[in-house]
Amino acid sequence: MNNTEGRVIALGFFDGVHIAHASLLDMAKKRASELGLHAAVMSFDLHPDTLVFGKDVPLLNTIHDRRDILSRCYGIEDLILTHFDDTMMRMPWDEFIEDYLVGQCNAKHLVCGYDFCFGYKGEGNPQKLQEKCAQLGLGSDVLPKVSLGDVTVSSTYVRSLVEEGNVAEAMRFLGHPHCLSGTVVHGKQLGRTIGIPTANLLIPEGILVPAFGVYASKVTLPDGEEKLAVTNIGVRPTVDDSDQVTVEPWILDYSGDLYGKEIRVDFYARLRGEKRFSGLSELQQEILRNAETTRQLLG
Repeated sequence: MNNTEGRVIALGFFDGVHIAHASLLDMAKKRASELGLHAAVMSFDLHPDTLVFGKDVPLLNTIHDRRDILSRCYGIEDLILTHFDDTMMRMPWDEFIEDYLVGQCNAKHLVCGYDFCFGYKGEGNPQKLQEKCAQLGLGSDVLPKVSLGDVTVSSTYVRSLVEEGNVAEAMRFLGHPHCLSGTVVHGKQLGRTIGIPTANLLIPEGILVPAFGVYASKVTLPDGEEKLAVTNIGVRPTVDDSDQVTVEPWILDYSGDLYGKEIRVDFYARLRGEKRFSGLSELQQEILRNAETTRQLLG
């Protein structure tokens, strides 16, 4: 989209794009429809905590997957991806609104959550945002927190669920399955020797590794077709002495060459933890049982 066109911008980092984010996105689309504008999302390429607090925050999604979820699940194509550097970190909160969002991004209406902080030292808050928008003649919406039971929905909480392998519960908070996309790379091809060929993906740098184990999943192929899959995440202790973490879906009822092509894995349930088997035969029988369970759960 041309940034000379007016935008309704939802503000946040949007890691995971969970159901609380969805409330912002729905409001942005609603206001855009009312005002004859475009709904957009502003997000940063790096988590602000990496610079502000000097700590690494393993993320749920790559930028590519964040963009894909926004488009696929919520119909928003306009992602304003802002580079978070020292200049952005030190920008006063009012300049962030007036110079960046309005001046550069052509914001006409802003939407944020109840806990949105921005600007130098996090001095900007929803009240200041609404006051500044009123001064500038912009519309604004500040949305309340979203909870499931007594748990406030947040990316931090979803990360904790995925890290422990509880992807089924994470899906309740996300509103969609946790996913990972990537390019299929060559492995040792041991799976082919036992009739269980896998498509190997590597965990991108900076992305959270779910708990090691086997997951009932679905794989979206390059042509958009969706297939059931049994996906192992881990270091393959039965067949490998490497410490490299891989994501290996065995795509059920599929045969084809996927090397060098991109696929997406959606995780629905963790079936078991990773374990060392006595040999390939025992491993094969266990994976076949995992496949049957996957068919029962998702088929």
